[in-house]
Amino acid sequence: MDDFWVFGYGSLMWRPGFDFVEAARGRLFGYRRALCIYSWVHRGTRDKPGLVLGLDRGGSCTGMVFRVDGINRDRVMGYLRERELVTNVYLERTSPVHLSDGRRITAVCFVADQHHEQFAGHLTAEDAARRVAVSEGRSGHNVDYVASTVDHLKEMKIRDHWLEDVARLIGPPRL
Repeated sequence: MDDFWVFGYGSLMWRPGFDFVEAARGRLFGYRRALCIYSWVHRGTRDKPGLVLGLDRGGSCTGMVFRVDGINRDRVMGYLRERELVTNVYLERTSPVHLSDGRRITAVCFVADQHHEQFAGHLTAEDAARRVAVSEGRSGHNVDYVASTVDHLKEMKIRDHWLEDVARLIGPPRL
């Protein structure tokens, strides 16, 4: 079985949860990292939904891609589907990714389903910040989720100006 690649744009970048044989920085075109998914459990409730990351249409997204040994395809894809497709708000796709070393590969990625009831739409940084500031769920306050994501991205030397604007607007984490 041939090796395959997986694209991560959020927590998958620093906590993939599966074995891989290579990791590289990559850019996915046609999608951007966005707080575009309503969270009704982990970072909010049905009455006061929080926001979590998704790949939304438009722009590009720098993330990490992981090459997985083909022998582990079924196990890794099973794990990813269980992790990412809990409420089916993401669609599994394969898309071209440009690696920082010049290679072009095709990677599995999970993009936001714009027709799903949890899709929040295209929000401004101000609108996202207002929602994040008041939302809390089983996994904690939504502010902490955004702050942690921005911190991890900075550690990886990945800039996401829109997400950094959201974090700036909501202020310090509540940890």
